[in-house]
Amino acid sequence: MSNHSRKAVLRGALAFAFAATALSGCSKSAPISEAGQEQVVEAAAFYLVRHAEKELEGDDPALSEAGYERANELAAILRDIEFDGIYSSDTRRTRDTAAPTADAAKLDIKIYNPRALTDFAQEFSDKAGNYLIVGHSNTTPQLAEALGGEGGAPIIEETEYDRLYVLTRTDGVVVTDLRRYP
Repeated sequence: MSNHSRKAVLRGALAFAFAATALSGCSKSAPISEAGQEQVVEAAAFYLVRHAEKELEGDDPALSEAGYERANELAAILRDIEFDGIYSSDTRRTRDTAAPTADAAKLDIKIYNPRALTDFAQEFSDKAGNYLIVGHSNTTPQLAEALGGEGGAPIIEETEYDRLYVLTRTDGVVVTDLRRYP
C-alpha cells in the first residue's frame, strides 16, 4: 500500500472515530425529569490543538509544507463537526493552522489573547456548541485546564504537533480525551 493510500485509510478511520465519539452539534437538549418537566442541558465540545509545523526562520513564521499538510488533515478529520466558533492566537502559524477548518465551516477565525487564558476560558462558561481553538505548545495544555479539563504532559516543543484535545462539557462536567492526528 502506498504512503498516500495509507494516509487516506488512516484519515477515513480517524474521521469515523471522531464522528462516532464527538458530541455532534453540541447544543441544548431537553431530557424529561422524573417530575415530567424538561431540563435544559448545556453541552459543549472544545477541540484544542497546537499550531502545525512551522518554518524555522522569522519573527512570525509561516507553516512549513508539512504544517500546511497537517492543517488540511485536521480540517478533513473535523469536517463533520458543526463549529460555532474557530479561534486562534494572532500569529501566522496558528491562523494558518485554523484556516482550512474555518474555510470548510464557512466561519471567520476569531483572535484570542493567549496571555489571558483564564479570561478567555471564562467566555465559554455558559456557552453550548463546538469550538476549535488553535494555540501554542506552552498555552494549549493550560487552556485545557482553564476550561476544566486535563492538560496532560507538557507538549514537546521541537517535535509534537499532533496532539488534539477533545474536551466535552455536559452539565458542568468536563471530560478530556487526548488524541493524535496525522
